Amino acid sequence: MDRYIAKFINYLKIEQNASPHTVTNYLLDLKGFKEFLAGQPLEKVDHLVLRKFLAHLRKKEYAKSTVARKLACHRSFFKFLCREGYLANNPTLAIVTPRLDKKLPIFLDVSEVTRLLAVPPRDTLIGLRDRAVLETLYSAGIRVGELVGLNIRDVDFIGGIIKVYGKGKRERLAPIGDRALKAIRDYLSRRHFTPSPFSSPHRGEGRVRGRGTSEPLFLNKQNKRISSRSVRGFLNKYIHQLTIREGISPHSLRHSFATHLLDRGADLRSVQELLGHLNLSTTQIYTHVTTERLKSVYNKAHPRA
Repeated sequence: MDRYIAKFINYLKIEQNASPHTVTNYLLDLKGFKEFLAGQPLEKVDHLVLRKFLAHLRKKEYAKSTVARKLACHRSFFKFLCREGYLANNPTLAIVTPRLDKKLPIFLDVSEVTRLLAVPPRDTLIGLRDRAVLETLYSAGIRVGELVGLNIRDVDFIGGIIKVYGKGKRERLAPIGDRALKAIRDYLSRRHFTPSPFSSPHRGEGRVRGRGTSEPLFLNKQNKRISSRSVRGFLNKYIHQLTIREGISPHSLRHSFATHLLDRGADLRSVQELLGHLNLSTTQIYTHVTTERLKSVYNKAHPRA
C-alpha cells in the first residue's frame, strides 16, 4: 500500500497542483486508513470494509466535516488506482457522503470592520504592515493563505488589481480598493520600497534597497514572508483590544467582504468570481446569512411580526 500511496501523492503534487496543506492532510488520512486495514490488501477492500472504517471514525468522535474530508480523500485515492489500472473496482462508489450541518459564517458588521481597521498604529512599521494586511483581506476578500503568498509584483497600483494564487495554485485577478492600496503604499514606504507612480510593479519597477519586486509583499520581524499563524496572532490581539465578540478569524474578513457586497446589491455570480469559488453552491451560504439578517430586522421592526 505504501507504493500506491506514494504514487497517489506524487499525482496530487505534479498533475493536480494540490496545495501543500491538501497533500499533507491526504497523506495523513491514507496512513490512518493503512493502520486500520492492518495488513489487509487493497484488492480485498470493499464497501463493507469502508463502512466499518467510517464507523471506526465515528466511534472516535471525529466531526462530520472531518469524516467527509477523509472520505473525499479515499474517493480520490481509489479513483486514481482504478484509472491507472492498479485496481479493478472502486469500493467508494457504494458509499454515501455523510450530510453536513450547515454553519453560517461568522462576519463583522461594517462598524466593527471600521473599528478593527483603525486599531493598528500608524507610527511603527509593524503597525503599518498589520493595517495593510487587514485592509487587503477585507478589500479584496482573499484567503489568508492567498495573502501571505503575495509578492510585491502581484500588486498593480495603477489598475487596482492584485494577482492571487488560490487553491490548487489557480491564478485569478482580484480588485482591491484605494484605501487598501494606500495602506500598502504607506507600509512599503516605511520599508523603503517605492513603486513607480506611473506604472504597475508587474513590470518590475520600484526599488527595495537593491531587492526586486519578486520579494514577499508582507514580511515578519525577521524580514521573512509572513505566515498565516502570524496573521491570526495579531488579529486576535486587535480583536481583544476592541472587545469584539469571540470567534473572529482572518477568514471572518472574507466572510464580511462577501456579506457586505450582497447586502449592497451585488449579484451572487459576481461575488462567486470575486471569492474565487469554483461552484456557485459554495457562495450560496452567504445568501443564508443575508436572509437571516433580513428576518432579524423584520422581527424587530414589524409591529405584527
